[in-house]
Amino acid sequence: MKVEWQDYCLDFSCKTYIMGILNVTPDSFSDGGQFFDIQKAIDHAYTMAEQGADIIDVGGESTRPYSKKISANEEIDRVIPVLEVICRELTIPVSIDTQKAAVAREAVRAGASIINDISALRSDPEMVTFAAQSRVPLILMHMKGTPSNMQNNPTYDNLIQEIIDFLKDAINRAVDGGVEKEKIIVDPGIGFGKTFDHNLQIIRDLSMFSVLERPILLGTSRKAFLGHLLGREAGERDLGTMATIAAGILNGAHMVRVHNVEMAVDTVKVADAIKRGKAA
Repeated sequence: MKVEWQDYCLDFSCKTYIMGILNVTPDSFSDGGQFFDIQKAIDHAYTMAEQGADIIDVGGESTRPYSKKISANEEIDRVIPVLEVICRELTIPVSIDTQKAAVAREAVRAGASIINDISALRSDPEMVTFAAQSRVPLILMHMKGTPSNMQNNPTYDNLIQEIIDFLKDAINRAVDGGVEKEKIIVDPGIGFGKTFDHNLQIIRDLSMFSVLERPILLGTSRKAFLGHLLGREAGERDLGTMATIAAGILNGAHMVRVHNVEMAVDTVKVADAIKRGKAA
């Protein structure tokens, strides 16, 4: 399976790809404020690229549980100065993590070449039109509710099947809106409207999402269910994150979204080798 566009190609038959997280926010759950300064954000993007990130994912609005929305203009003011520099200097693709078409439009104009929409096109009706026009890859994530209410007792009759059905519908809506199916990546949305046990079940049963016939992005990095398991604060959950990455790769993940790129590079290399039964 491949995703090809512009000068880029993600060949998922060869390796698992690492997406480095760059939160240009004052309030993200793990590193809020750490890279809110423009130069610090730029420097961190360079560091992650040097460490081996395949993609840098830039977000300007926190989507942690119970977070509040910000305006498109505020989000643009946060991310565009960073994108303008790193998209010019880096040779790897840069994605924009946003639910707003106006932000995605300015980000792509600044050089971003992937749209990561955690609302799966539900938040902004103009997003599908812009995604189709831009012809860049589109990541569609499952979320039950919104960040402000998603953790209010999320329940499912059939967890995996309901997420599959949601993503199948999102893919169909994207394709009906003009997005090329070959450019769509799906994300089951670890931590977005799930209990701790739901998250574990998704990782265990990740292979079931292969029915969607699209690459699978897994985002477990430093999330609350790891804190629940380990009794550790967000910044101390990297080892636990690596365990989920290894399990996810063995169960079918094609891409992993992480804070600690350096640690993920070794984890992915070993998990890929085990999955394929041979060293690269």
